[in-house]
Amino acid sequence: MHDIKAIRDNPAAFDAGWSSRGLSPQTPAILALDGQLRAAQTALQAAQSRRNEASKLIGQAKAKKDEAGAAALMSEVEALKGEMTAQAEAEARVGGELRDLLASLPNIPDPQTPAGADETENVEVRRHGDPLRLNHARDHVDLGAALGMDFEAAAKMSGSRFVVLKGQMARLERALGQFMLDVQTTENGYTEVSPPLLVKDDAMFGTGQLPKFAEDLFRTTDERWLIPTAEVSLTNIVREAITAEEELPLRMTALTPSFRSEAGASGRDTRGMIRQHQFYKVELVSITTPEESDAEHERMVACAESVLKKLGLSFRTMLLCTGDMGFSARKTFDLEVWLPSQNTYREISSCSNCGDFQARRMDARSKKAGEKGTRFVHTLNGSGLAVGRTLVAVMENYQDENGRIAIPDVLQPYMGGLKHLEAKA
Repeated sequence: MHDIKAIRDNPAAFDAGWSSRGLSPQTPAILALDGQLRAAQTALQAAQSRRNEASKLIGQAKAKKDEAGAAALMSEVEALKGEMTAQAEAEARVGGELRDLLASLPNIPDPQTPAGADETENVEVRRHGDPLRLNHARDHVDLGAALGMDFEAAAKMSGSRFVVLKGQMARLERALGQFMLDVQTTENGYTEVSPPLLVKDDAMFGTGQLPKFAEDLFRTTDERWLIPTAEVSLTNIVREAITAEEELPLRMTALTPSFRSEAGASGRDTRGMIRQHQFYKVELVSITTPEESDAEHERMVACAESVLKKLGLSFRTMLLCTGDMGFSARKTFDLEVWLPSQNTYREISSCSNCGDFQARRMDARSKKAGEKGTRFVHTLNGSGLAVGRTLVAVMENYQDENGRIAIPDVLQPYMGGLKHLEAKA
């Protein structure tokens, strides 16, 4: 959500920000509605004030036995009641239109976010490791067929974009999730949370999924939503609350399933586990002060990178341009892991600083000890990492020519000491 006072003070800055995200100027419509709303509020206040004044004068007129004057004043009060009703209705209608318009508009990009139309204009920040190039590279679907990765069984029960993992393949997925969670909690200072997977409209609105992206979500018959990421649950922990600034930053992490309809991804990555309706992800969320949010963002990216480094996977860190950034973000770094079968890097984590955008939608504030005023917190979120895509990366980067998968050293304790995955003879 956006600060209407800030828009009034500097409409050009907001239009420039939205223009960089491919939108036409929005402030003329915003300021027109704002003017109508303020006019209705002023008229309502004036009518209320005059009604109160006239009501007092009625008593005075009657005390003086001025029946004609009292009757005229009573007639005026009745007319003012009608005027108040009309202005209250206008206030509600225009206020709703203004809120809906503001809620539909994305965050304003950070000055450090590069301008660009799409992913081709993202900026590479750094690389880690040398990409593995294999003449015999097979993709994870071919590798997994003999190891317990079953797309056919999943399709029979659930349709496309689902998978069944069996045996040691299922264990490797579980190992990856537990390893990531342990790294983030024991080494990087995040507090583990087990949050709800079902949330109400207000929670989805708070983090920016609603109303704009309803078609990308799964809704239940009792009007709840399956979370597309634990970002929703974790960030909403501070909704409609005032957090002591001395307790910030709050750093939370969760390993949960995520559910996405992929409505806008028709025809993309239909093969394999890259784009699924249901997948596990370790999410990172930070709640902090405006002064510390940039540093916290860099820290979060480093925490996500640390998992890939420990797994021995080659990756690059990308700064997203304005046209490729998510709705609620003002600045985003993506981590892209190397996949030998595709001979390219693919996204495995996205870490975003949302500034106070989500906090305004959730009314999440902070307060310094001894001070009366409050202010909106800054919220950040990132993947630490997407488990399914990490499983794909491990399979493809640790394969040999016989289709056997070496298990990275850091995962072997989670696999009971097992060092390889291979098809049973």
